[in-house]
Amino acid sequence: MAIIDDPSAYFQTTLYTGNGGTLAVTNGGNSDLQPDWLWLKKRNASVNHFLFDSVRGASKELNSNNTEAEASPSNYLSSFNSDGFTIGSDSDINGSSDTHVAWQWKAGTSFTNDASATGIGSIDSSGSVNTDAGFSICSFTGTGGNGTVKHGLSTVPKMIIFKNRPQAEGWIVYHQAISNTHFLTLNTTGVAVDNATMFNDTSPTSSVFSVGSNHGTNGPSHAMIAYCFADVKGYSKFGSYVGNGNADGTFIYTGFKPAFVIAKESSEARDWQLWDNKRLGYNASGGNKNLIPNKTDAEDTYADIDILSNGFKLRNLSAAANKVSQTYIYMAFAENPFVTSTGVPATARWLCSYLLT
Repeated sequence: MAIIDDPSAYFQTTLYTGNGGTLAVTNGGNSDLQPDWLWLKKRNASVNHFLFDSVRGASKELNSNNTEAEASPSNYLSSFNSDGFTIGSDSDINGSSDTHVAWQWKAGTSFTNDASATGIGSIDSSGSVNTDAGFSICSFTGTGGNGTVKHGLSTVPKMIIFKNRPQAEGWIVYHQAISNTHFLTLNTTGVAVDNATMFNDTSPTSSVFSVGSNHGTNGPSHAMIAYCFADVKGYSKFGSYVGNGNADGTFIYTGFKPAFVIAKESSEARDWQLWDNKRLGYNASGGNKNLIPNKTDAEDTYADIDILSNGFKLRNLSAAANKVSQTYIYMAFAENPFVTSTGVPATARWLCSYLLT
């Protein structure tokens, strides 16, 4: 894949203030972005995280912080627009004068796979994909047995997030850093668990991912959704790091200036951590604003990370992100590549950045 010079064409974080009525939220990046996956969170109060996508349809929401089945509440999301989205009057996503954040990813190209006709996978699938950005939304009906599903990408996914739509099942996370034998759960603090029924102990390929008999990834006759991500140079990275328990913490090289980072300790029960480049406080003495995908909590302030031109650096002794000798998985998306395809370097938030040696 070529370097993405303008990540805002594929991912954006947008802040908005609720009006308690109907609100059209417009993005502000260099490029227009019609979102296909939309993740909303009220910043100043304890409410659910709300996740929508264009494959399931704008009216259908899920919550990363719980196991609840998909719902279609009124006055939530009404449409995905050419450069943003429109929401209704519900106070959880559009409370009057409340502060909110929207994380948005673009897929955009529809795909359908009849597995018996194409010979790709064993379970039919459909969805929306952007091969340039290494992102797909994959819908399929579970079988309750071992199988393979076409994901739509042309490269191997490094991270996949699964949700059983009609059942109260956890959000199952595959991440290449913890191997195909283990899984994490987005809605809990749980450690990586060894379970062959999730991914059939089989890694994804450039055409399919594998599922086992577990209802979390392959419920029998259940509508399933999977969000699939591949590394793209200068735009996205899915890796791991080891904490050092020091305020002068671990530096994680991504090859771009991050706009969005999620991290989770894989070997001890810790909350997931989420940071972005739009909420005030990052790279500052007052700490940066984090949110917790597995909890309803309002945003809090921790001096956790610095956002640099080529990665991010931990700045806290907190076990949630930087416990000595513990391994953390992460997903990160770019504001700018470290160096564009034309050789233009990104600018750091601070004057210094860190290079791998």
